[in-house]
Amino acid sequence: MPTWGEILKEINQSKSPQGTGPDFDGVRRRYLRALHDLTGRAVILYSTAFLESRPIAPTELQIGLADIQGIMETVANVTERNLDLILHSPGGSAEAAESIVEYLRQRFNHIRVFIPLAAMSAATMVALSGDEIVMGQHSQLGPIDPQFIISTPEGPRSAPAKAILNQFELAKQQCKDTSNLAAWMPILRSYAPGLLTQCEDSRELAVTMVSTWLRKYMFVNDSEGLKKSEVIANWFADYENFRSHLRRVGRDKVAEIGVNVVPLEKEDDLQDAVLSVHHATMHTFSGTPAVKIIENHHGRAWVLMTHQIMLQPVPAPPPGTPAAPSRAERRRLARGR
Repeated sequence: MPTWGEILKEINQSKSPQGTGPDFDGVRRRYLRALHDLTGRAVILYSTAFLESRPIAPTELQIGLADIQGIMETVANVTERNLDLILHSPGGSAEAAESIVEYLRQRFNHIRVFIPLAAMSAATMVALSGDEIVMGQHSQLGPIDPQFIISTPEGPRSAPAKAILNQFELAKQQCKDTSNLAAWMPILRSYAPGLLTQCEDSRELAVTMVSTWLRKYMFVNDSEGLKKSEVIANWFADYENFRSHLRRVGRDKVAEIGVNVVPLEKEDDLQDAVLSVHHATMHTFSGTPAVKIIENHHGRAWVLMTHQIMLQPVPAPPPGTPAAPSRAERRRLARGR
């Protein structure tokens, strides 16, 4: 298998068709085709630059509804009915993840999800919609407990839904002593109408989505599929179990709770092919403005670049150009006078 450094050397020695630098796209796409040639299955890469140190707006990295455009683009010229999805993402919107899963499931009969490094939060939900998950010893999933952005006087803050509910229960207890009200009021002011109900509903929604997908796909032929699906979904959504939304869930733990997970190291050729795609993609993020790549083995891609707004001065009119009419003149012309 080419190592991370060897693929970087390969990229540096390549030349883009435009002659403007290394051929990041050409190298990455060559490895995507190699994976398809090895398995005979369709390949779709969904990867983001969330591990890059450069400043990137979080919304550009997250799973969002706009990603459906990328998924549609990469499915359009694919004829295979079995899919290998390479997933590397910090997560994002559960509702957008649902849209992606439902779309892919209408198109493919069998989906194998590869986690070359990390698929967290809503990306974990997408992974759990697969018929099987392939993880390396280094790979990780994460909790799926919902997170909320709360407006505070110090600015927006993210908090787990269950932590918000737990804090409110603590406030009710402590505020029985009226001397504690002054300390709690700044916190309780940030609890917008409907927040507590949304916290409860969002966790139930995440569990319902994941348990439904597990039952319909991964455990469709398992007589205990319903029970397994509910146990797994509730375990991943249990904030009390993780205490942090960024906790690592490694392959051994994923297998222990009953998920159909396959070691990436089981087949050397397959491991080499998948990690080569991942390394080439990480180099693309390091060497270009790309922050999200959705791409298939044919090279059809939807790529999000870091948004840069360029402001340019309005050019001066050429000599002899009549002056623009005044506001009064424009009104007169509009009245036909």
